[in-house]
Amino acid sequence: MTEPTLTRLEPMPGDWRRALAVVAHPDDLEYGCSAAIAAWTDEGREVAYVLATRGEAGIDTLAPDVCGPVREREQRASAAVVGVSQVEFLDHKDGVVEYGVALRRDIAAAIRRHRPELVITLNHRDTWDGTAWNTPDHVAVGRATLDAAADAGNRWIFPDLADQGLQPWDGVRWVAVAGSGTPTHAVDATPGLERAVRSLLEHRTYIEALTDEDPETYARGFLVPYAKAMGERFGGRPAVAFELFGR
Repeated sequence: MTEPTLTRLEPMPGDWRRALAVVAHPDDLEYGCSAAIAAWTDEGREVAYVLATRGEAGIDTLAPDVCGPVREREQRASAAVVGVSQVEFLDHKDGVVEYGVALRRDIAAAIRRHRPELVITLNHRDTWDGTAWNTPDHVAVGRATLDAAADAGNRWIFPDLADQGLQPWDGVRWVAVAGSGTPTHAVDATPGLERAVRSLLEHRTYIEALTDEDPETYARGFLVPYAKAMGERFGGRPAVAFELFGR
């Protein structure tokens, strides 16, 4: 039987200056797309992070009040490796993030505050490529981010934000979803791949609780094969893939 031909991934748009990445937990971006972020910041683009939670329920051996500050510190250090200095936390509760108006409002406020042209988030679908069940937090935050990209530009949705000085921002041109099972676009990971490995390694407390494998071997073993696999659809160059939604 002939193997199906994989659709070639198109290059991500390059005519933008500011991006905002919105995800549920510390480490979500490092598992998903930090090689692309490193390449973008190298080019002088501004990228900021907004995390719905502090990941405080993510390590079984650490109580949430201990875990949250540790994971926040590791996330800030991880972001710095790829050139990101702005990291914000919305303080929703890890593991029980609810999709709804409150989450949409918080993300719309962040979009109005940062005024990005590109918004980045993580897979919002029920599964990872139909093979593994996704977490409720990822689904909720991904969906709410897609909705909030439009909410941010509508003055009649969350009008109280304007009273706080957050004027409508209708400048979001794309939402890029990392970890999608149906990617459409990609970024060359070559310039940022080593920094992506180092960025993931900053989540050492989490990784050491997750696996007995050497942390660097683990990080490299996760990121490099994925980039090479996506590269088969991107001219043979290691790549970070996104499903791109235009607005």
